Amino acid sequence: MVLGEVATDLLLVDIDLELRDAQVHDLCDAAYCCGSKTRVRAATYKEAAECDIIVVTAGSKWTVGETSINFMYRNISIVRNVMDALRPISPRAILIVVSNPVDTLTTIAQGLSGLPTSQVIGSGTFLDSARLRGVVADKTGVAVDSVQLSVLGVHGPAQVSEWSAAKINDIPLEKALSDGGAQLSRDSVLNREELEYECQRQSEAVIRTKGSVPFGVGAVVLRLCATILADRGDICTVSHYHQEFDCYFSLPVVLGRNGILRNIYLPLNQDELERVRKSAHQLRKMVVRIKQEA
Repeated sequence: MVLGEVATDLLLVDIDLELRDAQVHDLCDAAYCCGSKTRVRAATYKEAAECDIIVVTAGSKWTVGETSINFMYRNISIVRNVMDALRPISPRAILIVVSNPVDTLTTIAQGLSGLPTSQVIGSGTFLDSARLRGVVADKTGVAVDSVQLSVLGVHGPAQVSEWSAAKINDIPLEKALSDGGAQLSRDSVLNREELEYECQRQSEAVIRTKGSVPFGVGAVVLRLCATILADRGDICTVSHYHQEFDCYFSLPVVLGRNGILRNIYLPLNQDELERVRKSAHQLRKMVVRIKQEA
């Protein structure tokens, strides 16, 4: 954010005030070194609530051997505390939730924020989509930005790669990879299951070693903030509200200064569509249970 000069002011908030101040000083050094015009400073929740964009990254790290349920409930408590501290939030603000499990926490955060659903998004499967496109680009020898392929649905084990709509330079994937006009089998060049597993393994290896994926997630936040503040209308696969299921999960949308401008239709095959719907139904049941327990 600092190096890209996306914002005029970058405010940091943390319950650990010493850590917050140390981060501010470190980022200020970076700004001074590169001549960035972005001003970095420590702030309160009240000041953060008046910003154009509020990014919630608060949460605990998953520990080896911990159940996903324990991890989820601990982070739910943290995000609820953050949202309580932020209120009232500026009605013009865009809220981006990065904390995991991102779809569950974005659903809860929106309900507590008082903001319209179009102004609350989660990072969702944005990073997973970028990672999968990168692996496909490496395997096929093409540029990453020529690969059109997204990961959809509820972030995590149930997420769905939309292979049926995958393209390279607007050409369907299978046709783009054909040899001399002869159609290749789906596994001749790209074994889809192996590519998905490779992406999952890469992510797990980084988290196991470093505890998180800060550079990847940081790049996602940068892209989303730049798109929103510049009102670019970029198509991004992010977690957003689906009225049919009354919860958040990832599908492509057009993003601008007012948040989500419109949805993008994807011609998924029946299997992909059913898998997305199944994961959404399961998430909805979980959200209902969480709200009943609150």
